[in-house]
Amino acid sequence: MKKYLNYSLGYAIAAMVGGVFYREFTKYNGFSGVTTLGKVHAHLFMLGMVVYLLVALFSAHNDLQGQKTFRIFMCIYNIGVPLTAVMMLVRGIMQVLGVPLSAGATAAISGIAGIGHVLAGTGLILLLVSLRNTAKN
Repeated sequence: MKKYLNYSLGYAIAAMVGGVFYREFTKYNGFSGVTTLGKVHAHLFMLGMVVYLLVALFSAHNDLQGQKTFRIFMCIYNIGVPLTAVMMLVRGIMQVLGVPLSAGATAAISGIAGIGHVLAGTGLILLLVSLRNTAKN
């Protein structure tokens, strides 16, 4: 359980750093519009901190670690969520700085962020399957 609380804490710290970066970076650059940077904070809190708080609660009463699907979830999810957040950060920085992106660069950023979303979504499905399997036992 402590391991999952540590993951939750790590994601909470990353979310707070993302929020502070958003506020200070946009203020420093005199940007007042809507940007993807503003969503990094919430994504990391919800997909990182809250998910791992729930995992910690469930692991206290169930043998999640014994589930193969749960071990795969841990790998895939912890690649997908940070990858998504990093690509949101990249997109947001480009928006704030007003950097004109080519169609290829825009597609690359969207594609990599999409891969992160697919990995995070797959991880969530694996987590739910793991929880269902522990409920059967």
